[in-house]
Order: sequence, then C-alpha cells, then structure tokens
Amino acid sequence: MSDMSFVLLFELALLGIGSGFLAGLLGIGGGMVMVPVLTFLLSGLGTAPELAVKMAIATSMSAILFTSMSSVIAHHKRGAVRWSIVMHLAPGIVVGSLVSSLGAFALLKGSWLALFFSVFVIFSATQMFSDKKTASTRAMPGMVGKFSAGSAIGFLSGLVGAGGGFLSVPFMTWCNVAIHNAVATSAALGFPIALANVTGYLLSGQGIAERPESAVGYVWLPGLVVVAAFSVLTAPFGARAAHALPVKKLKRIFACILFLVAAYMFYTGYRGLQA
Repeated sequence: MSDMSFVLLFELALLGIGSGFLAGLLGIGGGMVMVPVLTFLLSGLGTAPELAVKMAIATSMSAILFTSMSSVIAHHKRGAVRWSIVMHLAPGIVVGSLVSSLGAFALLKGSWLALFFSVFVIFSATQMFSDKKTASTRAMPGMVGKFSAGSAIGFLSGLVGAGGGFLSVPFMTWCNVAIHNAVATSAALGFPIALANVTGYLLSGQGIAERPESAVGYVWLPGLVVVAAFSVLTAPFGARAAHALPVKKLKRIFACILFLVAAYMFYTGYRGLQA
C-alpha cells in the first residue's frame, strides 16, 4: 500500500469530490459518505475487515479536520457562529472525544463499530428524509449541562467518524438557537471534535501490528491526503449549488442512498461477528 496506483488515486479523488460537494450542498457530515467507501477500498487492498472499519472511521475524521476549517471561515465571515456556545461546549467535546478515541474505539471490535455506524446512518437518513424541524423549547443549559452535552457529542462522533452536526444542530435548536446559527456553530464545533478524536486515533493505533505501512495510528495517510485535498476544493461549489437546486428533494433522494449505505455497513459488521 505504500505505492498508490492510478486507479486508487482516482477513486479517492472521486470520494473527496463527492463528499465535499455533498457536504456543502446538503450540510451533511462527510463521514457518512467516506467511512463506507474507505472501508470498501481498504478491504480491497488486503486490510483485515476489523481494522479496515477502524481505519476508515479515523481517516474520515482526519479529513473532517481540514474541511471544517474552510466551513468555519465561511460561516464566521457571515457572523453566524455563536462563539460563546463553542467555548462552553468545547471542553466537554474534547473530554468525550478523547474517551471515545483513546478508550472505547480501541477496545471495541471493528464489527461492533460498523453496526453502530449503520444505526447512526439510519438515524441521520431518517432525519434528512423527514426534514423535520426541531421545536425550540428552552434555553441553553448551565455549565454542567453544556459539559455533559459536549461530552456526549464528542464521544458519539468519535465512534462513527462524523463531525457531530446531526447531534449538535438538533441540540442547539432544541435550546432555542436559531437554525442558521446552530448550523454555523456546529461547523465550528467540528474542529475540536476532529482534533481531539484524531489525536486519540493516532495514539491508540500505534501498537497495531497489522496496520499498513502508510498508516499512522489508525489514520490511513494516502486516503487522508487525497480525500481532504479534493473535498476542501469542492465544498464551496456545493454550498453555492444549494441556492440554485431543490435541496429538500435532493436530501430525500440522498437519504434513500444512505439507507443502502447503512445496510452495507450492517452487513460488514454482522459478517465480522460471524467470522
């Protein structure tokens, strides 16, 4: 795996282009697209299925580390990021992410992570298909509540390799934060989520003998470099297209595709448990 073939390079470039564009167009976390494809590619290269799932999740989160920065800059220029909320949720996010990536992620079998990922995708796809708006019922909780919420968001995000948007946005809108501020603030929260989790993936994967030479910890460097480079380039085009295309219909079409993705990851996890 140290020498990347042209075909593999092309596949990773397509993944970066697609995940970046969809992230900008539909406001989804790139992990839902990247994790299944990276799992498939790594398995095809001879990586053990259990390890392939873990490396796909870690590599996806590493790519989010870069794509989130461009998203945050765009939202900040529009004055939409609630930085006070970011500062209050970030400590819990860091703690939850480190517990997840250094502890639970390393201890759980890749098959269980694949099953958990499939459940997460089904939940996210259902939200996307229904396009249900969360009712604003209360204000943001106190410091303990914010720390607890941040910890839960960071922990769950670390298990599935997602930026946390499908958790943080509903939480903030439920707490009476305007939807455009919630989306922008969620993008800003994606950076500490990714940074803390990637740190954990790099450290917890150091002792894995079966990992490829091109990996650092659980992170697959060729996949990270190519996917991140192309997704950063295409995300702004997706954001522009969102103003011209029927996003609500596209979300429902993509939700149907995600149900198929969930089925694939569920099969991957189930097959691993039976092996």
